[in-house]
Amino acid sequence: MTSLRPHPVTGDTFTSPVSPSGWPDDPFLPGTSPATSAAGVRNGADAGSLAVLDSGVSVCRACPRLVAWREKVAVEKRASFADQPYWGRPIAGWGSTTPRVLIVGLAPAAHGGNRTGRIFTGDRSGDWLFASLHRVGLAVQPTSEHAGDGQQLIDTRMAAAVRCAPPDNKPTIEERDTCAPWLHAEVALVAPHVRAVVALGSYGWDAALRSFRAAGYAAPRPKPKFGHGARAVLTGPDGREVVLLGSYHPSQQNTFTGRLTEEMLDAVLGEAAALR
Repeated sequence: MTSLRPHPVTGDTFTSPVSPSGWPDDPFLPGTSPATSAAGVRNGADAGSLAVLDSGVSVCRACPRLVAWREKVAVEKRASFADQPYWGRPIAGWGSTTPRVLIVGLAPAAHGGNRTGRIFTGDRSGDWLFASLHRVGLAVQPTSEHAGDGQQLIDTRMAAAVRCAPPDNKPTIEERDTCAPWLHAEVALVAPHVRAVVALGSYGWDAALRSFRAAGYAAPRPKPKFGHGARAVLTGPDGREVVLLGSYHPSQQNTFTGRLTEEMLDAVLGEAAALR
């Protein structure tokens, strides 16, 4: 643990990584036991409610490499954030509990969500994403810099396929599969409300397909290919349809090179907003 540092929004002091405590929007529920293995994740994912599920996610320790990395980053920090505490724990889904739009991405960023405690927040990718969400009417503010900053999603929820920041943004296949039950369970709980899913990048696209299939939804065959603006219809066991939309991830590599523009991101998120 490092010395106490003040939270940028509340001013309350925390160590890095943060213990289950008074961090804004911390989903931890007293009595939640950390999962320490793939079997533990499967057991914890059988939660029955988003609140219990999110609490289990927030203290998961099932992947030793990811636990070591997220906590190492939280202690060593980036120089520009040295005066802040780092969350340094897994990131639960965030947003509406009855979302009409679900956004699925890869994983928290080491100095983004792993620092702020909120998925897709605190880095340039998040800046792009929240600005677009605001423009299309799915977020109340154009920015989200930290948990507790007043940002709220409108009819929307965000989740990551892998809940801990991975080294080089590359989880192993074993880590992906160990973490998968968290997303599968989350999708099963919110699917009855969802009308559109936005997958950020091919990793999010594949994770969304796997999770909706696990929830009993049928996807077209052969497997729909990811691309920016890709569209696939997933059919639930009751015949209800959910539209899966693909978007390039708003990474610096994509936005700096012009592979993804604001207009392109707005088009996909705007379609999702219209479908809700």
